[in-house]
This record gives sequence, structure tokens and C-alpha cells, in this order.
Amino acid sequence: MRVSLRLYDTLRREMREFRPLVPGRASLYLCGATVQSPPHVGHVRSGIAFDILRRWLLASGHTVTFCRNVTDIEDKILRVSAAEGVPWWEVAERNQRAFSWAYDTLGCLPPTVEPRATGHVPEMVALIRRLVDAGHAYASDGDVYFDVRSFAAYGALSGQRPEQLRSGEPEESAARKRHSADFALWKAAKEGEPAWETPWGPGRPGWHLECSAMAAKYLGESFDLHGGGIDLVFPHHENEIAQSRAAGDVFAQYWLHNAWVTTAGEKMSKSLGNSLLVPAVLERVRPAELRYYLGQAHYRSSIEFSESALQEAAAAYRRVEGFVLRATEMVGHDTPEAQDLARAPSGFAAALDDDLGVPQALALVHTRVRDGNAALATADKETVVEALSDVRAMLAVLGLDPLAEPWRFSGGRRDERLYDVVDALVDVLLTQRQAARDRRDWAAADAIRDGLQAAGVEVEDTPAGPRWDLGSR
Repeated sequence: MRVSLRLYDTLRREMREFRPLVPGRASLYLCGATVQSPPHVGHVRSGIAFDILRRWLLASGHTVTFCRNVTDIEDKILRVSAAEGVPWWEVAERNQRAFSWAYDTLGCLPPTVEPRATGHVPEMVALIRRLVDAGHAYASDGDVYFDVRSFAAYGALSGQRPEQLRSGEPEESAARKRHSADFALWKAAKEGEPAWETPWGPGRPGWHLECSAMAAKYLGESFDLHGGGIDLVFPHHENEIAQSRAAGDVFAQYWLHNAWVTTAGEKMSKSLGNSLLVPAVLERVRPAELRYYLGQAHYRSSIEFSESALQEAAAAYRRVEGFVLRATEMVGHDTPEAQDLARAPSGFAAALDDDLGVPQALALVHTRVRDGNAALATADKETVVEALSDVRAMLAVLGLDPLAEPWRFSGGRRDERLYDVVDALVDVLLTQRQAARDRRDWAAADAIRDGLQAAGVEVEDTPAGPRWDLGSR
């Protein structure tokens, strides 16, 4: 098992060597979606970034427990519910399905557990009781608030101090608080809103409380890694730390945050009107190409979304994919397992051990692809096998191996048979095209090529003969 991974800890503001609480076992909590709307590419960047971390931990010999929550009750969801005139749970359910589809489509491994906030109200009530009993929380007209001045370390994550903060609560809520920076653990029931019974009256949980309760239930009072987008540092993660540690939990050992996907320099969000929904983007590139685009930058660097950059990333992935497919045609599938990390160049491990340096890791992928393409051109099978093994080992960690799920056919017999049928039909057309070229009937040859291209089949003429692949439609 490898233990040389170093990560930037937002709380400590420094690089730290990753030392899990239990050697060989890593626990990771990722703040998942608040499901008031379907996902845009900014949302799924977080999923991809932490999927790469998880894959690297697995490849390094760790067992990983990965908890990614769903916030299915929150003010934004209730506003959408009221605006559309549909139940709040319907809004949450349809958008949760959209997020699950997006994560799966972009090759994110399923979480070990994916708890919903509404399924964990008893744990939240128990946490509130501990905070009230310890003098860190107080009830006020059916609400329950966390007293930020009772927790001396408040602001350590974000640098914010209570005396510098103003309330973000509505005026009627702010009037019930002892200090403007106090935040709601429990919100008193309002007419038409969902509510659960508690010792402080009916109501619903506050957003910050939800994650503390769910993380502790599935990962314990102390766990290794807590992740999320940089926009969650304050107030969400700051408040999580305060309420969990004030209740006596050690909580997360490391805090990791990915940067935004921006448009015109602004965080991508529905409120700004500049969101790019995942299905719409996938009309222009394939899922693996979108994953490559969102995963290629360092996770702590912002991505300025542009159509040209998206297409450049798609082309870069197709170059890698093209080598893997051509090399496999030459040498077959009897290469070492793609997950065999020992096959990856040493520089690849060093890059990922350095705070998940994906840009440097991808540079090594492309270097080996160039080596492999040169070997293909000279029919150097031994070198092709070595390059292919290296490339697939590296791509497996990044979730981009073209021959692995979900990028290849699903492996079911029906899909394999469908591929065989398509392959046979395309081969018939390519044989007809070659016959037309042999008799110098260029118009017929071009017509066959254009017809295949219109159907989404790209044809490449190589020294070994024509080969085909599905395009990026």
C-alpha cells in the first residue's frame, strides 16, 4: 500500500501527507447535490474531481468508504415547489434522478452510500439535543440556533469572524437570534411546508445540520476526508465544523475543495443564467470527452468554460482513445490488467501524489500515446504492448480507459451482438468503398464515406487498411 499522497488541506492552509485514521482504509464525505434543479457542468466537476481521488486511493491499495449526500429538503427546493405548484418531494426526486444519471454517464463510481437528508431527521434531532445540552445552541420560537460565540474556533476554515458577519436570514428570523451570525439548526414549521415533530416543535432541519448528522452516522465521529466545492467553505463547511466539534465530534481530518467552472469569470449557477446543463453539453461531445474536459485541470484551478476549449479536450481524448483502439487491434486484449498500477510510469504516481496533479499525469499519458503511435507506424509490437499497458493503467485511475465501463459497450450479450452486427455492416460498406477506389470510381467511394459519416461513423485510412469508429456526435 502506498502512503506518499499529499493533499492541500483548506483548514490548515498547507499541503499535508495523507495518513488515514485506519491504515489501509480511507473514509470520504462529499457534499452532494441540493436538488432544486438539474445538474450543469459546474455541479458535476466536483463529482469527477473526487472520483479521481477515490480511484487513486483505490489504486494505491486503500479500501474506500465514500459517502455522498443528497440535500432533498432546503429553502431553494421549497421555492421551486411553490413556483411550479408541485410537491417539494417531486422537485427533489426528479432532480436527484438527473444528478444520478449525470454522475453515472460521466463515469463516476457509485458511492458506498448516498443518504438523503429527509431520511435522517432522528440523527439530526439527536445532534441538536447534544448541542443544546452543551450550551452551544438555543431554542427561539420554534427555531433552534447555533450560538457561534460559544465556539471559540469559529471561522478557522474560512477566516470569517462572528463580529464581521451580518445575518443572511429573513428579518423575522434574525429577530429571534442572539447574534446576527448565529445559524439555524432547526426551522419552525410554516404553513404549507413539510415538517417533522421534535422537542422544540414541528419544523424542518437547517442545511448545515444535515451533513454533520449524515457524516457521523456513516463515517463515524472522526473520519478522514471531507470534500466539496470552494463555494461551500463558508458558510456551509464552516458551520459543519462548528456544530460537529462543539457537540464533541472530531469530524474530518482533511478538508479539500475544488474550484468553480466559470463563464465570463463568474461562478456557473442557475441564478446567473449562465448554466450549461449536462444533457445539452453531451449533444456536442461524448460523455468520456466531457469527463476529460472537466477532469484535466487541477481540481483547485478554475475552469473558464468555452466551446473551443471543450472541443480541444474532446480532440485530445480522441487521440488517446484512437491509440488504445488501434493498439488493441494489433496486439489483442492479452495485455496486463489496466488497473495494474505497477504498469504506470513512475512519474504518473508522483504527479497524483502531489495533490492530485492531473495535468502532469495527463502529460505522461500523451507522451506514452506518442511513443505507442510511433511503434504502430513501424509495426513494433513489443513496444506497442508496453505503451498500451502503460496508457491503460494510467487511464484507469483517471476513469478514462476506452475499453472499460462505461465507455465500451456495456458487456451485455445484447450489446455485444449489436456491435458485431454494426461492425459486419460497416465492413461490407468499407469493402464496397475499397472496390470503388480500386476501379477509380471516386464518386461512389466518396458517397459511401459520406453516408457513413452522416450516420456518425468516422473512417480512417491507415497503412493496414481502413478502420472505423463512432464519432463524437
